[in-house]
Amino acid sequence: MKYGVIGTGYWGSNHARVAAELAEEDKINDVVLCDVDRDRVEELAASYDVEYTTDYTDLPSLGVDATTVATPSPTHHEISTYLLEHGVNCLVEKPLTLDSNDAWDMVETADKTGQVLGVGHIFRYHPALSDLKRRIERGELGRIKYLNTNRFSFRVPRATAGALYSLGVHDVDISNYLLEETPQSLYCNLDSFVRDDVDETATIVLEYGNATSVINESWQIPVHGKRRDLTVVGSEKTAYIDYLEDTVVELYDSRIRREGGNLRATSEGHQVYETNNREPLKVEVSEFIEACRTEDQLRAPGEVGAETVELLEYCEASSADDRVVSLD
Repeated sequence: MKYGVIGTGYWGSNHARVAAELAEEDKINDVVLCDVDRDRVEELAASYDVEYTTDYTDLPSLGVDATTVATPSPTHHEISTYLLEHGVNCLVEKPLTLDSNDAWDMVETADKTGQVLGVGHIFRYHPALSDLKRRIERGELGRIKYLNTNRFSFRVPRATAGALYSLGVHDVDISNYLLEETPQSLYCNLDSFVRDDVDETATIVLEYGNATSVINESWQIPVHGKRRDLTVVGSEKTAYIDYLEDTVVELYDSRIRREGGNLRATSEGHQVYETNNREPLKVEVSEFIEACRTEDQLRAPGEVGAETVELLEYCEASSADDRVVSLD
């Protein structure tokens, strides 16, 4: 298999490194890098001794079978649609697009052409979250009642995409992934004080019928340094993950019990578990490559990316109208 990486900026360069490592491990045969910045892509290609081009339309003629698309989000639809129509499987970085119609068009194109379309929802491959997902499926936490997520830092908001599409995209997807359903309703508030029309803070409430997920995202909180964490409250146990500690899952054995007609809070301590540490990006790309060969199901297929973009649009509508949005 010949593998392409389109976009060699900060995150694209990580994809280039992973592709080069997979080639060294004989998981793929060759690598081609692509970027409109000739100097940047030429230098990176030279460091890995691989081919490069400045035009993504060259990739099918160069024999590329599958590629990562790590270009700016507004370009995802045009680039991916062209490649899918020309027989190239695509792993597209999140968000899949900035428009749900474009996202579903990409899904339809992949279906029509028989190509694999994946989306880079990398937290589905986070070691601690993967371990937590297995524990939820085994019933260790009991019935899931509540999720709370915080992603805080202090930085200048991006000019191209706000906190909702840059950060919220992860946690909306994570909520769906852990609960294995989509919300019945949502409420969202977006704040834009630093840049006009670029939200630097997003507060999202997702209602799932039997569970609620509260998501807090902000680039305007200097208190915690960089904070990324998740709490999942079940009827039997509560789990906590600090995403900055890749392999650690904490389980709290605390619950409310009814004894003799009275309610009593009980806490029997907590346990700390460590899981295997595998680089999420490498696992994600490896799974995508295997799916291209075998048609195995991806953890994050294109449909997941399109559904998430739809929910982000509903979040924007909720914030604009200051209302709860009901979802069919």
